[in-house]
Amino acid sequence: MPGHDHAVPHAGMGVLILSEPDRRAQFERLAMPLLDDAVNLAVWLTGNRVDAEDIVQESMLRAFKYLDRFSGEHFRPWLLQIVRNTAMTWLARNRSGRVVYMADAEAAEAVAPADTARAESPEQEMLRQDLTEQINRAVADLPVEFREVIILREMQDLSYKEIAAVIDVPIGTVMSRLARARKILMSVLPRYAS
Repeated sequence: MPGHDHAVPHAGMGVLILSEPDRRAQFERLAMPLLDDAVNLAVWLTGNRVDAEDIVQESMLRAFKYLDRFSGEHFRPWLLQIVRNTAMTWLARNRSGRVVYMADAEAAEAVAPADTARAESPEQEMLRQDLTEQINRAVADLPVEFREVIILREMQDLSYKEIAAVIDVPIGTVMSRLARARKILMSVLPRYAS
């Protein structure tokens, strides 16, 4: 009956195509909770919140457009792969893959939102801000193939398998890049390595 069918079988494939209202509702349910993750990844890859927001907007449009291609299992890595690919395309067009260091306040927000429940002494706050700035600079200075795996693992908390899906490389490559990225970071942040 017209108006009651929410999904229509796709000819010859057995795949269900959602009606437009159901498609929008599904996309909002899946994508909107991941908006901060998408923005944070784009900020770390581009080094600039304005550019990152443009990239995320384009990524969300692409994700919505290709929602029917999503297999239904792991939406977060699928969406972050779109964000990553969009950011890489943007970087190649605009900066040849080189990141620009984020402003201190923006970088601190990308790493960890302010925790207002925990009071710090002025000295502790200054030391924490100094450490955060040094770590952010060190991560921003990593070559993009190492920076992206560190961001996806340490800040986005993706598994090796999910990272491999996002950046489209074997799990062994993810593990190797993570090891190299950590080694580079420890060499430039020696006093914090212990």
